[in-house]
Amino acid sequence: MTQELTTPQTAPRGWWRDAVIYQVYVRSFADSDGDGIGDLRGIRERLPHVARLGADAVWLTPFYASPQADGGYDVADYRVVDPLFGSLDDARELITTAHALGLRVITDIVPNHTSDQHVWFRAALADRRGGPARARYHFRPGRGADGELPPNDWESVFGGPAWTRTADGDWYLHLFAPEQPDLNWDSPEVHAEFDSILRFWLDLGVDGFRIDVAHGMVKAAGLPDIGAREQARMIGSQVLPFFDQDGVHEIHRGWRELLDSYDGERIGVAEAWAPSPERLALYVRPDELHQAFNFQFLNCPWDASAMHAVIDASLAATGSVGAPTTWVLSNHDVARHVTRYGGDDYALGLRRARAAALLMLALPGSTYIYQGEELGLPEVTDLPDEARQDPSFFRSDGQEGLRDGCRVPLPWSGDQSPYGFGSGGSWLPQPDGFKGLTVEAQTGDPRSTLELYRAALALRRELPGLGDGPMSWLPAPDGVLILGRPGVVCTLNTTGHAVETATPGRLLIASAAPTVAGATTALSADSCAWWAI
Repeated sequence: MTQELTTPQTAPRGWWRDAVIYQVYVRSFADSDGDGIGDLRGIRERLPHVARLGADAVWLTPFYASPQADGGYDVADYRVVDPLFGSLDDARELITTAHALGLRVITDIVPNHTSDQHVWFRAALADRRGGPARARYHFRPGRGADGELPPNDWESVFGGPAWTRTADGDWYLHLFAPEQPDLNWDSPEVHAEFDSILRFWLDLGVDGFRIDVAHGMVKAAGLPDIGAREQARMIGSQVLPFFDQDGVHEIHRGWRELLDSYDGERIGVAEAWAPSPERLALYVRPDELHQAFNFQFLNCPWDASAMHAVIDASLAATGSVGAPTTWVLSNHDVARHVTRYGGDDYALGLRRARAAALLMLALPGSTYIYQGEELGLPEVTDLPDEARQDPSFFRSDGQEGLRDGCRVPLPWSGDQSPYGFGSGGSWLPQPDGFKGLTVEAQTGDPRSTLELYRAALALRRELPGLGDGPMSWLPAPDGVLILGRPGVVCTLNTTGHAVETATPGRLLIASAAPTVAGATTALSADSCAWWAI
């Protein structure tokens, strides 16, 4: 018996519906000027790697003027390139080069908060209590006899209270670091300013925006207490008064109208943590954003039943609003999936990561690839404390504080650090194990993870049954998933041993070679394969 899962036939077509989008963490991709930090010119010079890989677009993390309290997600000026990363001319040249290579460019926009060095926040601190400059942010009097306690019990995602007191006794809200004060989206000035910022970059030629904390701009009326500790652990699983409020959808509808007013199918992508797939689907209704990251898939354990359930729920939720599902295994905020799947056993983690990549690329919808996953990079877990820069590392009760391990600069070539990243070292130390994982070392090796990604992406582009479109589940042994796409069958064995099944068809690609014996095939342990039918 098969189960058919389809996207409604009335859904509009668009390049984003089955695009492969490559995430570039700007600081760690390529360094052109020898300061040990990646930059826009370095990215531009290395874009042929992304094009050869087979991606359709690149997503760039923030490169705006910033004190870098949180890796650029604390923006001081949204229309200026931070000198650390280059200039506005470098941004223009990067966009031009990407388009010449057939790559679209998506930039990060950070609308939930600014830097505490932003001209607006500096004016707010200088203004009187209750003054108009403070209306752009969330300033409140404190509790207690002398206002010495925070206005409510909200906690920062990075740990500690979500409030900091100013010299005149007021408190301001920051759901992340104190250097990242939250904007007040009840202010018409905030709406107008971000419309202007989006137009600035669209006029420069970008093809869309990844919207940071797309679920966070609107807070519940009255800023009510939550009544619980360790609130960061509740994100994405429970209803919270500071995330996923219905009011954010009015903002996204306005931005969709703005995007649609430009030629070239410009898109908006939500980084939205919602407590259910159904809530997440609200962000990609026809009059809202084009995509939303599927963190349920990213967080899914290496288990066939769990993966089956997450895939079903994801496709059902987005299909209900005619939107494509997006699939992602890693990004700059989570441990790399090689390590998540294998722990200290790199060989096990790599086997599973290679298999997961083929599964992801076989699913209906769009895929995101985080820089370095095509090389099979593990999480760097032994960074010295003095090298770490993740702000949550220095605070308690927040995120794990270990995001630096997935942000270590890429290895391009050579047999010692900085492995072709640049001429002046790297801002985070690279491990010796990167020597065998460089782009140079893997290119041309048919057994390498890089060549597996290149071959899979080429097949995905070539085979009309992959990308957006229908999918069905086929009968499978325990621990195995078998899914059908038009003309293609994908088999995934999540067990630690070979599993025998009927030969699905002609083998196209495999993360680990199966043993085919006529009508029966033994699927290798922790492996995935595509078959032509």
